[in-house]
Amino acid sequence: MSESIPTVKTLKELERLVGPDRYLRVSSGPDDDAGRTSRDYESGLELPGLSVNPLMPATWWTRPRNEWLARQMCNYVHLAEEAPDRHAWVLAGDIVARGPDNEPIVARFEPIAWIADEVLDEAKELYGQRFDVAEDSTPDD
Repeated sequence: MSESIPTVKTLKELERLVGPDRYLRVSSGPDDDAGRTSRDYESGLELPGLSVNPLMPATWWTRPRNEWLARQMCNYVHLAEEAPDRHAWVLAGDIVARGPDNEPIVARFEPIAWIADEVLDEAKELYGQRFDVAEDSTPDD
């Protein structure tokens, strides 16, 4: 399954894959995820599918699309850095539920592309340049 999918090599290429049913996942890959589900580690409960991150910007997002993608990837890139068998990849799927952090859960998926490490590096650089990383979103009163 996963050998036949292409590899995205730039953030610009990733932008072309954005759509309402396209998601980012960091795991061992489509072959390993086939027939599996994610788990909420705090409660121990099995989720009804795989935990994913949306590639399509939210309706309130008014900044460039590449900044949305950089932020989405940087929120989960640590998963790939913590375990060498995990990689970022794009999938298409339908949401069946929301996880404990309100992330989309998809039950069936179609693998679309791997995301090269260079794209993650590009995303980290953009994220660091354009965002107030680790700032609190709660206003001071």
